[in-house]
Amino acid sequence: MNPDKVVTQIKNLGEFIKNNQNSDGSIPSTDEGEHDHWDHLESAMGLAISGFRDEFEAALDWSKSNQNPDGSWYELYSSSSPIEMNKQSNHASYFAVALFCHYLLYKDHTYINSMQEPLTRCLSFISSLQSKSGAIIWNIDEKGNKDFDYLLTGNSSIAKSIQSALHLYKVIGEETNLLKELLINLTDAIKNPSNKFDKKKDRSRFSMDSYYPVLSGVLDKSEETKYIKQTLEKFYVSDLGIKCVSDQPWVTVAETCEFVIALMKVDEKDLAKKLLTDVIQISDENMIPYMGWQYKEKIFWPEEQPNWTAGAEILAFDAVYKYSTASEIFLAN
Repeated sequence: MNPDKVVTQIKNLGEFIKNNQNSDGSIPSTDEGEHDHWDHLESAMGLAISGFRDEFEAALDWSKSNQNPDGSWYELYSSSSPIEMNKQSNHASYFAVALFCHYLLYKDHTYINSMQEPLTRCLSFISSLQSKSGAIIWNIDEKGNKDFDYLLTGNSSIAKSIQSALHLYKVIGEETNLLKELLINLTDAIKNPSNKFDKKKDRSRFSMDSYYPVLSGVLDKSEETKYIKQTLEKFYVSDLGIKCVSDQPWVTVAETCEFVIALMKVDEKDLAKKLLTDVIQISDENMIPYMGWQYKEKIFWPEEQPNWTAGAEILAFDAVYKYSTASEIFLAN
């Protein structure tokens, strides 16, 4: 893609997210106004990469102000009020990735130090959920009960979050031995996943389980290549992108963009560029992406344009075209 078009699209997507951000810094997932914390942070990183530092920091400040005392965030918010009170582990840990994105872009040590308390609390929450196998429990319900299941996708995201946190603690100048041990045990679970994940429900039909381990940053090249091949064989639709689930004719923009980043991680640059070029066609006349494309019925489905999907597309453009100093955030182990 022409470099000028890349810049134009990144700024276009960032402007879209900016215009949808609430005055308190929260970023709704869709125009219905609700959001979860993971979506909020994905959108926020899109703001950051596209040049909206003040808005990015407002989003991080919202996270800091709305963190629960145990280091978690609630499942779902509307107008910044929680409406679903369970707490997902990867929704908490992703704060570290967004904060590391801030550091990679701005090298602002003072700001990172100001965020040490919420960073430490979210990691303490994650640590409290690690099982003997090394895997992290995915959820605590609204009554405070742990749901003893472990999601490979969520754990892969948590592993990347812990790596981001380790970099941040180097900046802060804190010891991180307990955090390193947490990552070592989680790495072992991800590298040896048999009988450790998805105990209550088979999630192999979801493409995220097939490529997210690549984004974890803890696999070697041969392991990453295995997951890439598996994803292409099971979920790739030529000239469209990656299906969300294997048994539905539905290509989704966010999953495709995340897989583009996974392809960049294994140096499949040409294929990554092709998939990104293909999937951005699932957009309106202003090049704002829809969630997906139902290719049997040939319709955009659903007809919503999530801010986090725009954020994921920005992250993919950055990984492929090296637009910002944060372009390696999901590529370097």
